Amino acid sequence: MVYYNFTFLNSSIIMNKKINFSLFFLLANFLCFGQTIKILDNFDLQPIENVAIFNTSHSKSTITDIEGRASFEEFNNFDTIIFQHPSYYRKTATYNKIKLSGFKIKLKEKPIYLSEVVISANRWEENKKEVPNKIVTISAKEIKFNNPQTTADLLESSNQVFVQKSQLGGGSPMIRGFATNSVLLVIDGVRMNNAIYRSGNLQNVISLDANIIENAEIIFGPGSVIYGSDALGGVMDFHTQKVKLSNKKTFLSAKAFSRYSSANNEKTIHFDINYSRKKIGALTSFTFSDFDDLKMGTHNNQDYVRKQFVKRVNGKDSVFLNNNKNIQKFSGYNQKNFMQKIRYKPNKYFDITYAFHYSNTSDIPRYDRLIQYKNDELKYSQWYYGPQKWIMNNFKMSSTDTTKFYDRAKLTIAQQYTEESRNDRKFQNDYLRTRTEKVDIFTINIDFDKKINKKSILFYGFENVYNNVDSKGITKNILTGDTEKSASRYPDGGNKYYSFASYINFKSNLSSKFTFISGLRYNYVGLYSKFDDKTFYDFPYDNIKINNNSINGSLGLVFRPKNNSQININASTGFRAPNLDDVGKIFDSEPGNVIVPNKNLKPEYVYNFDCEIIKKIKNNTKISISGFYSYLNDAMVRQNFTFNGQDSIIYDGEMSKVQALVNANYANIFGASFSFFTEVCNNLSFNTSLTYTHGEDNNNSPLRHVSPLFGSTSLTYYWNKIKFKIYSNYNGAIKNKYLAASEQAKEYMYAKDKNGLPYSPGWWTLNLKTSSQINKNFQLNFGVENILDNRYRPYSSGICAHGRNFIISLRYNFIK
Repeated sequence: MVYYNFTFLNSSIIMNKKINFSLFFLLANFLCFGQTIKILDNFDLQPIENVAIFNTSHSKSTITDIEGRASFEEFNNFDTIIFQHPSYYRKTATYNKIKLSGFKIKLKEKPIYLSEVVISANRWEENKKEVPNKIVTISAKEIKFNNPQTTADLLESSNQVFVQKSQLGGGSPMIRGFATNSVLLVIDGVRMNNAIYRSGNLQNVISLDANIIENAEIIFGPGSVIYGSDALGGVMDFHTQKVKLSNKKTFLSAKAFSRYSSANNEKTIHFDINYSRKKIGALTSFTFSDFDDLKMGTHNNQDYVRKQFVKRVNGKDSVFLNNNKNIQKFSGYNQKNFMQKIRYKPNKYFDITYAFHYSNTSDIPRYDRLIQYKNDELKYSQWYYGPQKWIMNNFKMSSTDTTKFYDRAKLTIAQQYTEESRNDRKFQNDYLRTRTEKVDIFTINIDFDKKINKKSILFYGFENVYNNVDSKGITKNILTGDTEKSASRYPDGGNKYYSFASYINFKSNLSSKFTFISGLRYNYVGLYSKFDDKTFYDFPYDNIKINNNSINGSLGLVFRPKNNSQININASTGFRAPNLDDVGKIFDSEPGNVIVPNKNLKPEYVYNFDCEIIKKIKNNTKISISGFYSYLNDAMVRQNFTFNGQDSIIYDGEMSKVQALVNANYANIFGASFSFFTEVCNNLSFNTSLTYTHGEDNNNSPLRHVSPLFGSTSLTYYWNKIKFKIYSNYNGAIKNKYLAASEQAKEYMYAKDKNGLPYSPGWWTLNLKTSSQINKNFQLNFGVENILDNRYRPYSSGICAHGRNFIISLRYNFIK
């Protein structure tokens, strides 16, 4: 053994040792000069950004960039190095071991995130441990693995949101007994809900491209303090991919995939390209999907088969027998989505992004109307939505340059344009009726936050929304091509809908165990509609003018008795101001009913209390139990009404009962949800969830948008670079007596019970999905949905779900 005791060595030995050490360190520095390390995901081999890298003494540290790379020059042979990221298991390795791996480290993703960040609660990034609301997050990895055809399917894959479909090109989310214009859609901080979002089922969510969503957050319960009107049942907040900027000269990434699904012969292609430098970058995305007629399952529920369809031959409508009764004739459509983003970051304080979104569909057949009979004959030859067009220009500027008024500030200015139409022609009728709506939407949001002290922070902001609606109606003779003016869906003299609001939210971490949140919002909402042409209907008034004020509040408390447990308690109010569809809709027909305007309609208010208990065990098990109660006051519901003193009128050739939206006394809604996740062993996990909701109005009548009991159970297994998931989705039945009156009237949509009455049967499916990472560039996905080929129709839906469905997709990812 050699002891370096320089006192007992002669000067020549000392000199040699110094030279040897100097040469050693020079060589080490030379070898390490420019050395970088790359951190990858253990499964999909994709780079991980923002991994903290440091030695055990914390004297050296660095962090990975968007390519998963970091400089490794500081570290040497004597270091033991730690790799840390909130979404991955921490890893420790010696320098020599890292060197032997070629300076590449793979991290394994955690099954449970202990420090999840959410944006939707206060419009700013926050630790979920400090938020009292129940929030479910759907990540980009989950979206990629689940392979949803549309954004409605993306929401359904969360197993926390029930989705209704009237046609294949649709999807109307139901949350806690609310749906359509009582739940809010938000895209990159901009509200999508507009003045013609109806109380009937909607399909606007499919305008968003599921393949460009970076993550989605679902807030359960009223979100009116932050988001204003419409956020009664919850908020669905979608965040599209951001432009990634480079910390070197240039950065280029590209992703592409193609997908095929057998049940509707789906063919989808997608690509997106991100090119950037240090201060400026651009992201381009395009998706095209084509869907044929959807095939339902072959077992159970014979009431749902498509026995006949109408086809025009030699200028005449004729009824044909369906050779394959499980093919839902005339349900297919296609869709294209385009997005362009440009980002400019002049310095560390300012960040500017411009985004352009474009979505358009082909005609979308309204399948539930095409299966409707009258006097034992199909009622309609044609019923379809015209191309659904959505355009958004979104300018966003944020600042982190602290002032005495704010620490962070964000300005969002957006312009949207929506165009949609309804086209219907009755059997053996030569006249096609078309009603077209065009909506221009302008929004301005200004949001701030400011730390008051180390424990407390203030969120505040302002919002202005303006809608202009143009509504036209025409009738076309399909034999001659001649057109003439007909009744429009909404008043034809101009329609304006506008709101002004300001909010303030206060959050304080009272201690390491308690977080308190409170908030207030003031809203002013106005609407003006004018009837120019009374040729078709003699309305007793010339215009509709409504102005409403509302103050909403919330109180929340988060209690963390231990690091691995959390109790959320939240009390909040919400409101929905009547929009144009509520008060000004001119005769929206249902079987035997017509809906007329009601200029005296008032806002509805909800008073909500909910509680959630979250328990995490050993970082591999998570249990969540939540419950809620909502009291809906002045609820807007359809009830019998009069028009010019008459309770029934002739509409579209038949005597129909007059109805309108009115403010009922009240409604009660309550429910609970349960979820359980555990990592059974190193590569095997188990997950299950269940949701129950019940709602009745003051007459003890069931509410229309209360979903049945629903849930999902799954087993997921990782083997090498392959991920397997086998799962079952299931829904409870709704007996006839628990169906809302409006649903009981739609006998053509429901199965018949033993008494011949309509009801919604329960159902379950068995499914399998796999993902195989071929190499760092290619991934193959395969799945089989509804393996047992059950025939079922989700509650309130007009179209059956798919039968046995084989899905295959190939994904390509490139980073340079």
